[in-house]
Order: sequence, then C-alpha cells, then structure tokens
Amino acid sequence: MKNKYLLISFLATFCISLIPFANTMAIPAFARKYQISCQVCHAPAMPRLKGFGEEFAGNGFRMTEYESPRYFIQTGDDKLSLFRELPLAVRMDGFATANFRNAGSADFGAPFVLKILSGGEISDRLSYYFYFLLNERGSIAGVEDAFLMYRDLFGTGVNFYIGQFQVSDPLFKGELRYTLEPYSIYAGAPGSSMADLKYDRGIILEKDISATGTTLVGEIVNGCGIGEAGEGYLFDKDKHKNVMLRINQSIGKYLSVGFFGYFGKEDLTDNIGPFTSSIKIFGPDLVLNIDDKFVMNLQYIRRMDSDVFVEWNNSKLQNVLTHGGMAELIFSPKGDMSKWYLTGLLNWVESDFNDLDYRSATLHAGYLLRRNLRLVTEYTYKFPDDPYGKVSAGFISAF
Repeated sequence: MKNKYLLISFLATFCISLIPFANTMAIPAFARKYQISCQVCHAPAMPRLKGFGEEFAGNGFRMTEYESPRYFIQTGDDKLSLFRELPLAVRMDGFATANFRNAGSADFGAPFVLKILSGGEISDRLSYYFYFLLNERGSIAGVEDAFLMYRDLFGTGVNFYIGQFQVSDPLFKGELRYTLEPYSIYAGAPGSSMADLKYDRGIILEKDISATGTTLVGEIVNGCGIGEAGEGYLFDKDKHKNVMLRINQSIGKYLSVGFFGYFGKEDLTDNIGPFTSSIKIFGPDLVLNIDDKFVMNLQYIRRMDSDVFVEWNNSKLQNVLTHGGMAELIFSPKGDMSKWYLTGLLNWVESDFNDLDYRSATLHAGYLLRRNLRLVTEYTYKFPDDPYGKVSAGFISAF
C-alpha cells in the first residue's frame, strides 16, 4: 500500500512539473499603491524577493525616488499621515494532499491559508507591516508578523524594528520560502523549552554598510514565542531576554556568507522545582545567486541546551545537543521573466532529544497563471525511521 501511494505521489509531481511555471505576487497593496507589477520586487514568483524587493523592504516599503500617486490625504497638518485608502491585501492558498503523516489518505484543504495583510510608510522614516491569519488549517491563527519600523535611527543608518517577527528572518525568512515543507531546523526546541528561531516578540537593529557589502543585525527577544499574555499582562514568562547577533558579507557579484549566534536563558520547571537553562545557538550560512536564475541557500545550525525537562517521562537531560540544517536550490530559467521554476529542499535535524530528529527531501514546482495566481505541486519524502512520501498540489493567490 505504501509503495502505491509513493508511486502516485511521484507521478503526480512529475506530470505537473512538466508544465511551464512562473512568477507571482507581492503584497498587492504595494503594487496598487505604486501602480507597478509585482514582478518589480519578486523573482520569479512571490514570495521570494529579488534584490530590488529586499531594498524596498529595507527602506520601509517605500520607493525612495518614486512618489506614489495621491497616497496621503492632504489635511494641512504636516505631522498627520492619513492614508487615502487603507492598504490591504488578501492571500489565499489551497491544496489537495495525499499521504500526509503516512495516513494513506487524500484530502482537500482549500482554503489552507487565508490571511489579510497591510503595510506601508507612515512618514518619511516610519513604516509598519502586519498580517492576520483569518484561517490556517481550519482555525483562526491570529497575528504573526506585526511590527513598526523606524528607518535611519538618529541619522546612524540603523533601521529599528519593534514588534513580533521570526527570529530567523535575518537568516532565511520562512515566510518567503516556496515550499509547503518548512525549514525544520528553525523550530528545533528540545523538551519543554519555548525558545527557538520561530516567532518571538522583541526588537531588531539592522545596518547595511554598502561600501563593504556588509550587513549587521542584532535582536533582543523574550525567548518564549508569541503566546498569550500571562499574569500582569506580561508576555515573557521569565526575567531573561535572549540576544541574537549576525553578520553577513557579500563576496563578489553572486556570493554572500554569514554567521550568527543566539544566546539566552529560560526558567523551566521539572518534577523537583524551578531551574534555569542556558541556550547557545550558532552557525554559518551561504547564498549563491546567479542572476535569479540559479539560487542556492545553505544553512548549518548547532544548538546546546544546558538543561532540558522532558514532560512525558518526567526526566531531566543535561547538555542536550541539537544540530542540523537545510539546503535549498531554486532554478528559474529566465530569472524574473521565467514562466516556471523548480525548487529542491533538504531538511536535516539530529538531536539528543530524539523527538526532534527529522530528515526530508522535497521537490516543488510552480506555474504562473496570473501575476497573482500560480499553480504549485510538491512532493516530500521523509526518510528517518519510518520512511514515506507525501504529495500536494494546489494554488497560491493574492489580491
């Protein structure tokens, strides 16, 4: 039976991948504001950004040399910024899937994701961005990304962000990946630990040194995710704050390398009483981008937790090592003018906390029907202890 589903999954992916594929959307609110195509920022398809799109985001979602037509209402008060129309966009994704979780069944999941997005400039230096998940896998997920950005803080060239975001955003943004399969290493938190490289609340300081092609990033976060506030309306569960530092260096036209370190503590409780665990996460990354036609992203991460409590068997582990990474290849034969693209993703996580062990290989393909509507298909083979294949095919749209 398993071989049958593997064969069906492979044939479905192979057949759809023979279609020419392509590029799709931005957050359409920006395209409407500047009356431009989504292709200006994305290549070959949304959500991945090309160089201009990264610069646009770094400038607070503004084109510095282009005045958007009639964007603000003229009130006669130069301290008041009122949008003529509130910039809103909607994204809706849907999939048909087979053999997820090795269940041997097929499923229609449309909508799989339905979200409303908004963002833009409030003044020459202040911007905002957020999205609300109206539906994610059948339930209301709430707010994920939501932050204010102040550009060129005190004239230093430093961009300042405050809000909630993915800690891994300065590395590889999970929200910008093509695949349904995530970057698994970013979620690797052993035992009862709540600190990982996924969503958290805090601040970001970012500075680009254009003369040397260097980017410096610093983060200070709560270290416990984006759950509900507790007693006293506090989101942080302990007194500790966690810090991440990153440096990225461009080398020539096509290559960039980076390194990051994440350091922090968190208060945990075992069956004896409270204790404090120290966390260290670090690793290098590399990006090879040849004119947006061939892109290779590589990441290795090593994590050490001094103490971990395992709730299901009431055990405590010390010096827990978790490490792994991902390798991603994106092929777009004509760069941002491509009508199709292919993506391959390898995930690898290995840990002393065995529940985190994970390995998978994914092939993804996409085809553009409109700039803001594309067809996608994806096959993932999970191959640790109980290997199986899973397949999905569907659409991603934004309006």
